[in-house]
Amino acid sequence: MAGTSYDVIIIGSGPGGYVTAIRAAQLGLKTAIVEREHLGGICLNWGCIPTKALLRSAEILDHANHAKSYGLTLEGKMTADVKDVVARSRGVSGRLNGGVGFLMKKNKIDVIWGEAKLTKPGEIMVGKSSKPAVQPQHPVPKGVLGEGTYSAKHIIVATGARPRALPGIEPDGKLIWTYFEAMKPDVMPKSMVVMGSGAIGIEFASFYVSMGVDVTVVELMSQVMPVEDEEISKIARKALEKRGMKIITEAKVSKVDKAAHSITAHVETKDGKVQQITADRLISAVGVQGNIENLGLEALGVKTDRGCVVIDGYGKTNVPGLYAIGDVAGPPMLAHKAEHEGVVCIEKIAGLPNVHAMDKSKIPGCTYCNPQVASVGLTEAKAKAEGRDIRVGRYSFNANGKAIALGEDNGMIKTIFDKKTGELIGAHMVGAEVTELIQGFVVAMNLETTEEELMHTIFPHPTLSEMMKESVLDAYGKVLNA
Repeated sequence: MAGTSYDVIIIGSGPGGYVTAIRAAQLGLKTAIVEREHLGGICLNWGCIPTKALLRSAEILDHANHAKSYGLTLEGKMTADVKDVVARSRGVSGRLNGGVGFLMKKNKIDVIWGEAKLTKPGEIMVGKSSKPAVQPQHPVPKGVLGEGTYSAKHIIVATGARPRALPGIEPDGKLIWTYFEAMKPDVMPKSMVVMGSGAIGIEFASFYVSMGVDVTVVELMSQVMPVEDEEISKIARKALEKRGMKIITEAKVSKVDKAAHSITAHVETKDGKVQQITADRLISAVGVQGNIENLGLEALGVKTDRGCVVIDGYGKTNVPGLYAIGDVAGPPMLAHKAEHEGVVCIEKIAGLPNVHAMDKSKIPGCTYCNPQVASVGLTEAKAKAEGRDIRVGRYSFNANGKAIALGEDNGMIKTIFDKKTGELIGAHMVGAEVTELIQGFVVAMNLETTEEELMHTIFPHPTLSEMMKESVLDAYGKVLNA
């Protein structure tokens, strides 16, 4: 068939896929992207973006219900209309979904609608999607290609990931939810158990607490947000519990009993004791797994490990001409990692000079709960485990003028330096807007900035960012405003 041969075909249009397609087109490569459900993937439609819209509604509600502390008087208690909150979130998603379609058209990227399967190296067959009909606000774009056989010199798998299910506690869409159902409740439950306290679990727990729901979080590890620095985790836990969240660590949900309109979670602690918690709903947030099934990877002999495609630093698999990026290529499973990984992959394919493999040690992580948590690099515990001789600086939000003026004086910024070289090897934050602040330290680490250069950087006053410098100064016994 004419017009079915490309330089690059990308399977999946999430953040990694569509950004890679745009960069490929910019480099003059004839490009197509295959999508089975909705442009923008999970992140744009059911993850990063719509959850932030929900959390923004929760933040406004929290502020309104504490207006008195700002010298303001509002009549009565503010309440949330769950349908309107969800509608706003879906509207934000729909707007960006349309934007991805526009970018495909603008960059002359062919969109192939359907489900792809690798038939041999350099060839895919696209069949009818096995997924449900596309959401009404996300109609199939006009003028896209459909079922058929397509070939390309380079094929990039960017199929993302899906929620992991535990045996016996599988989501049913009614009483046991994944993030799909948690994002669009028909009615607000009165009580909830959240299983897992990673970014997804704790963000939804934070949202539902703001909505007035009685939330209990159950975490297998010894701290909430287990990947974060222990000291930061403790501050976050204290703040979350102060907001009314119940948190049980070193425990697991071993069994779930279902009634007509509720669940009873059997929560087993490390000492073997079991308590039963009855709630309206349970959110399963125990991680995600790569979408590697039904792609034809096994037949081609593509190497996988623990449910993800094995790649080198440039996205190459063990099969010539076949690549993988994003969640399907393994952790950290973050949209910004997928985007950068895709750009590195396609620039290497195009033969650009000086393409560097991605340094995973410099990928920031953000959790948009209240208070926010953000980090990059090594935690204090990991730095010590590596045998590093370190300096640690800390600075509290309660000593920062801007934080106090905002009424957001609960939090801390922590920096970790290599004592011998002055290299910044880790930065960890908890508090208001730290998901925006963290990028300053990411840039510093990428430029291999030393403590001396950070100390001589002028930060504007009054800002939250001043705490970043104060934390650096503290690591070297030079803190000024504490």
